Amino acid sequence: MKEIIITFFIILFDVLYPYVSKKLKIYLFKHRKKHAVRLFYSRVNKIGMPLLLLINFNVLDYWLVKIGIKTGEFAFYTNLFLSAWLFYEVFKYFVYTAISIKLAKKANVRRELFLLVINLTKVFLVLVITVLILSHLGVNLAAIVTSLGIGGVIMGLAAKDTLGNFFDSIRLVSEDAFHQGDWIETKDFEGFVTEIGLTATQIRTFDNSLITIPNSVLANQWIKNWSRRIIGRRIKFWIKIKYTTDTEELNRVIKEIRKMLEKHPQIVTDSKIASKLRKKMMKNTLFSIEDKYGVRKTLLVYLDRFNDYSMDILVYAFSITVDWEGWLRVKQDVLFKVLEIIKNSKLELAYPTSVIFHDERENLWKN
Repeated sequence: MKEIIITFFIILFDVLYPYVSKKLKIYLFKHRKKHAVRLFYSRVNKIGMPLLLLINFNVLDYWLVKIGIKTGEFAFYTNLFLSAWLFYEVFKYFVYTAISIKLAKKANVRRELFLLVINLTKVFLVLVITVLILSHLGVNLAAIVTSLGIGGVIMGLAAKDTLGNFFDSIRLVSEDAFHQGDWIETKDFEGFVTEIGLTATQIRTFDNSLITIPNSVLANQWIKNWSRRIIGRRIKFWIKIKYTTDTEELNRVIKEIRKMLEKHPQIVTDSKIASKLRKKMMKNTLFSIEDKYGVRKTLLVYLDRFNDYSMDILVYAFSITVDWEGWLRVKQDVLFKVLEIIKNSKLELAYPTSVIFHDERENLWKN
């Protein structure tokens, strides 16, 4: 009688599951301030589906056995698959919850490390399922392990590149060369890291194409990471001035440009970034803060060289923002201000010129 009542409630729950899951999602949505609850809202069906299938199958299996229908092999494989599926979805929920909590705290989250753990979990589940199936079939696992001495060498040689890429992926993550979402550049490509997999890394280039690169290639060449800077994107250009002997005016213009840069709200100086670095300086005193976190505050304005047709003033500074569009706005504003300073001075901008001399002497070539 107890079995009939349990079966009835399970069937009733199956019928009401769409309604119950909808109401549960509404409840979770109202209480979404908590990170774990908000994430569970998006994964109700992903976790609920394998759980519901596992319960329903075992109830069905119970009644089939009760009426004399044997489902031994089929029941074993189905339960194994559904249990692995449920474990994987629950594990992903806890991993994603950990990521969301760290993001909310504005911590430095290594997303690729979590993805690596998830991918390793997939491999682990496949190995466990394979071992359980072989054990269930009566295969002597000890003999298989013993034979792996020769077979392992053969498989190792056959899968040499795959294993190399796998270990290089661990090396890339451990060396902290780049994170998911970083803008990187190598000798062959440039773009944003979309995913660091077990054997390959995917890069989204600026022309919106997706490149998949073996991790062994990335691990054995130089990588320029443009995202590893928090303050300071370089602005560098030369102002070409016509030759003049008015050194006082030239010196005055150079000082005025430097003064303009020092007062510019978006150009890096010590006073403008001191508050931003104070917390990091309190936490870390064993290394250079500027080199560790990517801070540049060099500001130079000097007469740099005598060119063929101009005297060149070097302007070298860093914008506070590292964002490309924000950097362009700052650079444009600096250029306009420099043009205004030159306009209000006695100096003139230089440009390449050519002078052609025409010899008007008659019979020049006859003699």
